[in-house]
Amino acid sequence: MTSEKPYPLYGPEFKRCPYTAYQQLRDKGEVHPVEFPSGVTGWLVTGYDAAVRTLTDPRLGKNHDLGNDAWRRLAAIMPEPQHSQLQVHLLHQDPPKHTEMRRLVTEALHPRRLEALRPRFQAMADELLDELAPVGHGDLVEGFSARFPFLVLSTVIGLPPHLARRFRREWCRVVQPVGPRSPQRAHYIGLLHGLQAYIADVEADRRANPGDDLLSKLVEANDDGRLSNEELSSMIFQLLVAGQEPMTNQINTAMVALLTHPEALERLTADPALLPRAAEELMRYDSAFELTTWRFFREDSDLFGTRIPAGDSVIVSLAAANRDPARFERADELDLDRSPNPHIAFGHGIHFCPGAGLARTELQIALETILRRLPHLKLAADPDELGWIPAVLGRGVERLPVTFTATP
Repeated sequence: MTSEKPYPLYGPEFKRCPYTAYQQLRDKGEVHPVEFPSGVTGWLVTGYDAAVRTLTDPRLGKNHDLGNDAWRRLAAIMPEPQHSQLQVHLLHQDPPKHTEMRRLVTEALHPRRLEALRPRFQAMADELLDELAPVGHGDLVEGFSARFPFLVLSTVIGLPPHLARRFRREWCRVVQPVGPRSPQRAHYIGLLHGLQAYIADVEADRRANPGDDLLSKLVEANDDGRLSNEELSSMIFQLLVAGQEPMTNQINTAMVALLTHPEALERLTADPALLPRAAEELMRYDSAFELTTWRFFREDSDLFGTRIPAGDSVIVSLAAANRDPARFERADELDLDRSPNPHIAFGHGIHFCPGAGLARTELQIALETILRRLPHLKLAADPDELGWIPAVLGRGVERLPVTFTATP
């Protein structure tokens, strides 16, 4: 154990720029007690090597059943029965169940299929900016980044247009911290019920009208017993929420980085061939996934010299790892020429994000299209006044006002 006081991983100032805090923690050691908005405490791993070792540590499991009573009392922001019905997806499973469930989604996300769909994704991006380009100013979140990932996701997973039109982006907020005593709790519960009803409609539609798409294959796996009812709903929940909102945030964080580094913005605009490498650096520099989800030891265990009680939550800071000067030279600088760039923005080990290839494709298309279609792009707000989302695990801005030269 440690006498170190838990560090609060929340608040507007922390969310605006957590990297100073991560540096201070990283300099002290690999493992630190931390506190989350719900009041739950856990153990944060900082540093690149420590992160990689933790993410591949076979002693740590992801299943929420491993959490102890102290964790469970405060950490589960979803009430029952929704928690049991929507939180048994890939992120919260261990082998062999995790292996079986992951196999169901990897075919739909195969690189060859994504490359074949790339022209459709590009057309979607251009169509969105057709609306914004003639204006000369706007909010990039509302006008583009909040919409593009959902259009792509709908195509990839096979969400029919009539259901896609019904999806409400605010349903993605059910993963943000809204504790039982919050004044927003009633609204949160309403969003949760609305999303759950929508998921049921998706299941019913794909069962009645099956196709050669991921959603239909998940329903088929439920019908033949490979997925339970809860696992089916949870996987659709994960696709709808984790499949688009982090991508929205990654586009936003990348654009904030470029808009606050005008020399990098100008260079990338002039030379789009830099995009693949630049996208990797932008994800390293400020990733949409700031922290991993919970992990647990089955028994009291030692982690880098710190004794961790069984069932306490262990979290890895991907953001702190990606700014570790022991692994990355000039780690706090945005360097579009950085190569190699072994960042862990998508995690590491068996829980490496299965949608990483799709995310890379989306980010490259989004950045190229924005820079090409919105010339002389500038931030129309003080960077310090941008509102960062209060999500526990992720990073992103709520609005991104910009100006540019209007084009027909």
